[in-house]
Amino acid sequence: MYPQYCSKFPELGFYGLPGHSRAPRDVLAQVRDGEALGIGNVMISERADYKEIAAICGACAAVSESIYIGTSATNLNTRHPIVTASICSTLNRLSEGRFALGLAKGVGIRWKLLNLDYPSYEKEREFLDIMRALLRGEPVSGFAGALGSYPHLQLADYVNEDVPLLYVGFGLKSLVNAGRIYDGVHLHTFIGQDALARAVDAVRQGEREAQREAGKVKVWSVLATVCDASEEAYLKRIVARCATYLQIPSYGEALVKVNGWDEAELVRFRQSKAVQAVGGLIDSVATTSQLEAIEKELPDSWRPAAVGDAKTCAQRWLEEFEAGADGIIIHASTPEEFAPVLREYEKIRPASRFAERVNRPA
Repeated sequence: MYPQYCSKFPELGFYGLPGHSRAPRDVLAQVRDGEALGIGNVMISERADYKEIAAICGACAAVSESIYIGTSATNLNTRHPIVTASICSTLNRLSEGRFALGLAKGVGIRWKLLNLDYPSYEKEREFLDIMRALLRGEPVSGFAGALGSYPHLQLADYVNEDVPLLYVGFGLKSLVNAGRIYDGVHLHTFIGQDALARAVDAVRQGEREAQREAGKVKVWSVLATVCDASEEAYLKRIVARCATYLQIPSYGEALVKVNGWDEAELVRFRQSKAVQAVGGLIDSVATTSQLEAIEKELPDSWRPAAVGDAKTCAQRWLEEFEAGADGIIIHASTPEEFAPVLREYEKIRPASRFAERVNRPA
């Protein structure tokens, strides 16, 4: 129905509008630049200010021809299943087969504040089953399960869209579950290489338990990359981003746990005067002087990223593949900014490893 899309670097993706952004229109140039460089996919994170996922993905589809466009991520419990399925079918048709739905479960405290139920594993599986049926044009009638009760769901019998479903998260139990039921996995920024290897093992365990083909579920590392950056850029793109994750209740604990870091250090970090002085999410409101103070409280080993000159950053990309990743999503930099790294990466890229790859991320 749709062509196969294969760019020069199908194993690489990047985050559009990386981090906090109040200018969603910037993504248009980023997607054009990424496609021109030969990047295989662009992933769009969601934030309830200026980053509504469907609107931005539609804009990306309108200005591109070959790059895959995915959500990384939206939540499975914030929209009715028909609405999410319609977003998928519309964006896939609009992009001529270049859309991927990335789903995250989020953290419990957020759902309490929004008066929404936490998406359990059972709800997650049911949601994916419903999505796949709806995107095949099939009716879902008389459904009653953990997800709720739906007398009748259907897009239309003529709908037939093959949309990859990706899990976006990093807890080991959740990754095992993802290996059972998803098409692909996106991990998280600031996952160290030991944690990356454990994450890949967890996904492969899930594949075995579900008797799926080994390696069927592609695992994407998310690697913050800052090449030849100024001190201010480093503070905003590495320190502020990492500190914000750690600042969020439950989220920070999960990141510390998966990396095997000291939980007492997390408590100390949160209680420090530097962090307490910021009246909101650090990456949204902290000043440069505040970030300078926060950096002193953030352990160096808690910032796994590609930082330095272009050759150093390119080597870090390669190390992610050596640790087991099937692909890398570049975070914290735009295509214009990471282009020098891409040129160095091309020199050391194991081309035979990706000879059969296409842009489809799962």
